Amino acid sequence: MSAGKILVTGVAGKIGNAFYSAYGDELDLRLADVSVTQFPDSQKNFSLDITDLSRCLEACEGIDTVIHLAADPNPNADFMTSVLPVNIVGTYNMLLAAKTQGCKRFIFASSAQAVEGYPKDVQVHECMAPKPGNMYGVGKAFGEALSSLYANDGEMTTVAVRIANVAEFHPGEVHSPRDVAAFISVRDVVALLRNCVEAEMSGFNVVHGVSDNRYKRLAIEKTKRVVGYAPRDDGFGILEGHAETD
Repeated sequence: MSAGKILVTGVAGKIGNAFYSAYGDELDLRLADVSVTQFPDSQKNFSLDITDLSRCLEACEGIDTVIHLAADPNPNADFMTSVLPVNIVGTYNMLLAAKTQGCKRFIFASSAQAVEGYPKDVQVHECMAPKPGNMYGVGKAFGEALSSLYANDGEMTTVAVRIANVAEFHPGEVHSPRDVAAFISVRDVVALLRNCVEAEMSGFNVVHGVSDNRYKRLAIEKTKRVVGYAPRDDGFGILEGHAETD
């Protein structure tokens, strides 16, 4: 599909900044965050506090696709002071604004924390229901449920991307088995998000964001089929010094 004009919220964060760096010259982006002064093209910048519905409505005007990355990313974030106002109300505001303004696709940055309540030796598949491991995960589970609701009438396609451990691994480092199994490289996560923008799909979809690790905390077979995801990295291989290079 034609991506059209894309709003990226939380663009100053790790993933948003990487997405802009990778595709800013190829895609028509509106860059939104509380502060966007570090981005050189002021014509694309939009100062956005997602707890302010009126600003969310303005941000979504004329937009075809929303990539909603804005959130408090701390898995230990306090519920009342951060998860509730930012991750829950902020996501509600953005979905309502996107729907109101006629956006055609909404890509929600969910998290592996939305399913972290499953035992560590259970590989979580895309069809499995949320089972949060903490209050941050509860906020992401809410976002998945709301994304599903807003796709019910068929007018807006929604995608919940359960992004796992976005990290930079280096040979010889030691990480927990869970963190290696949940690893996703920066280049894989931005490629996955672009696939979610361009893939032909409808309704509500759950896709998984991990690299092609030897063992994967999250299964990606359905994700590969649905959005054409082709991860290039393997956390285990990187730590062993066998990383793929460009």
